[in-house]
Amino acid sequence: MEPFVIKREETGWIEVVCGSMFSGKTEELIRRMRRAEIAKQRVEIFKPAFDVRYAEAEVVSHNRTSIPSVVVQHSSEILQNAGIAQVIGIDEAHFFDTDLPRVCQELARKGRRVIIAGLDQDYRAQPFEQMAQLMAIAEYVTKLHAICVVCGAPANNSQRIVASDERLLLGEKDAYEPRCRHCFEWPNES
Repeated sequence: MEPFVIKREETGWIEVVCGSMFSGKTEELIRRMRRAEIAKQRVEIFKPAFDVRYAEAEVVSHNRTSIPSVVVQHSSEILQNAGIAQVIGIDEAHFFDTDLPRVCQELARKGRRVIIAGLDQDYRAQPFEQMAQLMAIAEYVTKLHAICVVCGAPANNSQRIVASDERLLLGEKDAYEPRCRHCFEWPNES
């Protein structure tokens, strides 16, 4: 009697790298993408058009590590531009529209490894909806922490240090600093 064997198409999956500002999310995304390249896998990395901080067509970490990327306005463009890539990287996922989880599910169902990096919380310590959904459907979630600039504890929050009520505000050390739960100052809500 022969054993029962289930044959599957190539299996894809979703990996989420999340955390506060300055926790190394983009650096980790770049590291994973480079390892895939070393393994001779076809890779493609995407970033939102909203993120114009460092370079137009590159994903760049705060320590200036970079990798070429495709800039897209809407998450549906990721499906259109993924081509034959086996590994898909998506940076600054919190800047994308709420259709991103569906796009990532579709890519994974097609056998792609999808690696997503983004903030899990906004400056008010509220979850970004698309990131919460992605963490729920991902096979792997890595939560990174920065170091609190006040006390040195692990930082889970992005403290906004400029006046603005905009939920999405581009910035780096001029606009945000990492803070732990104890040192985080809750913004005054109007």
